[in-house]
Amino acid sequence: MYSSFIPPRQVKIGDAAAFVGTTPRAIRHYHEIGLLPEPERGSDDRRRYGYGDMIRLLWIRKMADAGIALDDIRDAFADTASGDGGGDIAGILEQVEDTLAAQEAELRRQRTAVQRMRTEGSRMGLLSDFVTSRLKRLPDGSLRQADLDNLLVIERIFGPLGAAVNATRYIALATHPDLREESDRVDAAEESLDDTVAVDDPRVAQVAARRHAFEKALDAVIEESGLAQEDEALFDSWDALHPVTADEGADEAGRSSDGEHKAMSAFEATGKMPYDYSPARLRCIELAAELAQADWEAEQTGAVPGDRPSSE
Repeated sequence: MYSSFIPPRQVKIGDAAAFVGTTPRAIRHYHEIGLLPEPERGSDDRRRYGYGDMIRLLWIRKMADAGIALDDIRDAFADTASGDGGGDIAGILEQVEDTLAAQEAELRRQRTAVQRMRTEGSRMGLLSDFVTSRLKRLPDGSLRQADLDNLLVIERIFGPLGAAVNATRYIALATHPDLREESDRVDAAEESLDDTVAVDDPRVAQVAARRHAFEKALDAVIEESGLAQEDEALFDSWDALHPVTADEGADEAGRSSDGEHKAMSAFEATGKMPYDYSPARLRCIELAAELAQADWEAEQTGAVPGDRPSSE
């Protein structure tokens, strides 16, 4: 039986969008970027789309859903005279597949990072595996938030290996309450050297001497407890996990936790990390470093350390 239905020869933009599964706004954008030629307009000055236009819209829709950029779709259409969606589709699809593979790898990395944060705890999980494996033996709650914050900064500047070595300090403090208490007292003394204290104030040299004495006591505990030997083993473990290639040279320890080179050097990173230290506190840090240097030089020569640097 003959049907009385007669399909339209052309349709308006709303009908075209509804059939293809897109929006009139998207189709107008296709016109603006040259992806879809402007169609004829009716007596009402509205666009009218024919069969060929609809086929092209369907090709655009399918290719866009596959992740192909609109510019690439336009180039593919430009490569064929017939405009039927042929062109260099194979080459474009190869590029899309490579892009999707990279995106999948990034999603896996992000998912692994989230799982680590859930397993290790949000702050502990922000550190790399190489660092957290060093801290797992500690009792829950023995590390302070400030400890983990400091390790996060150190890892950003010196990489996972530097942070793992520095974690030794926090392991010693977490397992020796007397050291932790003295550390808190020295930290408080340094914080008291605010902007009201002059650089040549006697308290600056006194606090520097306290800091130096504390660091020597901490180093002794680290040595006696076997943590120093564990530090040496860390370098061997790192080298085994990250063999240095000819292209990478000596930069391997400067890689970030995700395996990519850091965007800046340690010197640059240090200069970009703000610390609200007064001149007196900075001078205190400098004096403590001078005391440590004098001790090291004395050890090298076998001499007895001489007079300590003054605050002048």
